[in-house]
Amino acid sequence: MTAVPFWVEAVVALLLVTSGLFVFVSALGFLRLPDFFLRMHPPALAYTFASWCVTLAGILYFSTIESRAVLHPWLIIILLSITVPVTTVLLARLALFR
Repeated sequence: MTAVPFWVEAVVALLLVTSGLFVFVSALGFLRLPDFFLRMHPPALAYTFASWCVTLAGILYFSTIESRAVLHPWLIIILLSITVPVTTVLLARLALFR
């Protein structure tokens, strides 16, 4: 197994901590915002940003370990970036017609 340089570990740790902060902000949005329609948009954005941070951390870490570009985690973030807004719109329409 290849030793990972300190700067890679530091950047990965920073991305993961940033992801945790986005998830925390998302949870606060669920608690603080008063109704369903206000709760939908900010947590969806925070969740998407947190997913981007985790994906970038994984790409950087595993690309460094394997000494080649590991790009298959991009599939995860592409699918999440497509499905989260669609799910948000569907939930909004459901709540509106209910």
